[in-house]
Formats: sequence, C-alpha cells, structure tokens
Amino acid sequence: MAGGTAILRGVARVVPAWPLRALGRPVAFHFHGVERQIDDSRIQLNHHSRDAFYRIAKKLKSDFDVLPLAALPDVLKNPARHRRAAFLMSDDGYRNTLTNAADILDGLGLPWTLFVSTHHIDTGELNPFTAARLFFYFAQPGAHIIPHIGTVILGDGKSREKTARRTIRKFRMLDIRRAREAVDGMTVVVPEERLIGLKARFASERFLNWAQVAELAKRGVAIGAHAHHHWPMHAKRPARELIEEAQTAKARIEHQIGACSAFAYPFGNTADISREAWHAVRDAGYAHGFTTLAGSLDGGANAWLLPRYALQAEDGRLGALAPMLRAANPRLAYWQRRVA
Repeated sequence: MAGGTAILRGVARVVPAWPLRALGRPVAFHFHGVERQIDDSRIQLNHHSRDAFYRIAKKLKSDFDVLPLAALPDVLKNPARHRRAAFLMSDDGYRNTLTNAADILDGLGLPWTLFVSTHHIDTGELNPFTAARLFFYFAQPGAHIIPHIGTVILGDGKSREKTARRTIRKFRMLDIRRAREAVDGMTVVVPEERLIGLKARFASERFLNWAQVAELAKRGVAIGAHAHHHWPMHAKRPARELIEEAQTAKARIEHQIGACSAFAYPFGNTADISREAWHAVRDAGYAHGFTTLAGSLDGGANAWLLPRYALQAEDGRLGALAPMLRAANPRLAYWQRRVA
C-alpha cells in the first residue's frame, strides 16, 4: 500500500485541491515526534523538524475541520456529512511532543490524540528500534553475535545501511522476549560511555513520563494506547502476548490518566497486525483501533482496523491528497477481510 500512497502524493503535487473537495471524506493523520532540528535522520527518522511541522499544522488548520477524538463515533456514522473532517494523532510518546508539538498545536487551536507505549512511559527505555540503530551505526566495525539474529558484520559507510535494513527485517519478526534479548546483545557491544553520549546526543528519542502525559491530558490531549511494548503485533507473536499488550496498556493509562478508548498498532502495516492482534484490541474494550494503512475513514470498515495517513517530513498538499485517499479503500477493505 505504501507504493500506492506515494503515487497519490505525486498526483496531489500537480492537481489543485478545489475540484476534489466534493470527493472528500474524513481522514486520520498521524506523526511521531517534533524536534527543533533533525541532526541525523538515520536515528531521528520518527521526527519532524519544528519548522516543517508548523507549516503542516497551519495547512491542517486552513484546509480541514480538525476534530477531537470524541467526535469520531459521530463522524463514522455518516462520513459523507463530514467531508472536511480530520483527526490528528501522534504515536509513541516522545518527550518532544510536550515541548514542541503541543505548543504548536495549542497555538493553532488544533485538537489531537497521543498514543503511548506504556512500558516506555513506565521505564524510559529506548524504543527497541532506536537501540538497534545505535548499534548498527555506532558500534565498532567487525563481526558481532546477536542473540536470535546471528552474526552481524558491521563494515564502514553505506554497507551499514544495507546491513541495518536487512537485519531489522529479521529483528522485527521476533516475539517480544527474543527481541529484548537481541536488543540487550546489541547494547552491550557499544561501550557504556559512548552509549551515554549517544543518548544525550539523540535526546529526541527520550519518552515522556506519566506526569508529563498527565500534563498533556490536562491541556485537552486525548490519550490512547500504542500497546504496552513498542513492538509489532504480528502473527509470530503468541496470542497471550498480544492480549497482554492490549490489556496492560489500557490498564496503565486508565490507572494513571483516565478512560482510554482508542488503540494504535505499533508500526501498523499489514505484516504488523494479525487476526489475534485486532481481536485482542477489541476484546480489551477499545472502541477503535488504528493502523498506518492509507485510506479515508468509513463507517462500514472494521472499527479496530481503521486507516491513518502518515504525515511526511514535508507535506504541503494535504488538501489535494486527502480526498484521493479514498482510492486506497478497496485495498484496505480487501486486507481487512483477509485478516478477519
């Protein structure tokens, strides 16, 4: 589906928005962190620069009716009546959502939802993929034996990028226990002093704590769950593990903050969500679940497999793009039927 979305973005660059408005349907947009400056996109790939995000937010303000999450049930009942409706969401719970994103969105009067991975809010532990990338790009050259991965050979320059891509594909298919053991194996390869320096250099990767999540909630931000561990909920994970991911995240948020009605799947693509995963989300009591698959919101779709469009680093043509996201709905519906 990513290829189809890229085509739609290309068309949106040359087609004016006004002829497409009659085709509009409600959409959900999502982002991750917002950092003042992106210094190394290999590590900070989950973040917008503050200036770019401000430009995107201004376009959302001018081109859409950005609604709070509480409006979602009404919008889904009759999408055709809400052609300009949009929902803005942030995943993970990076600390810079408090210091950058929230200030921008408050200033523009835009409501939004934050989906947090509760284990990382509890512990401050790095996103496991961030920890892996620190290994791939900053560990000493040589052969390293990583649990459940095997021998990883790190060379110099561009070869590391290829090694990272190839190994991460294998890494992400592990269950959570093996994944954490693999991360531990990667982390010990990087000298402790160097690791401390890298964490300071990439402070963008730090997570909020519960007091900061509560502060955002007091400012009107809806808080949803992004699983307990930030790890794909794919078919190779045991059903009991997926149930725990959904239930624990809901329980932690409701204990610390209040009611939690929505869930966003980590990564959220077709390979990242199994039948057991969305059943776990449904059965845990969430009213809605969000993927990262493109499409427009449709009241006839599976309420626990709703689409979202991932905001790009620079996305200035959202007014033209959003109506065209309907073109992705047939593929979305086909996948929903398969995973059901």
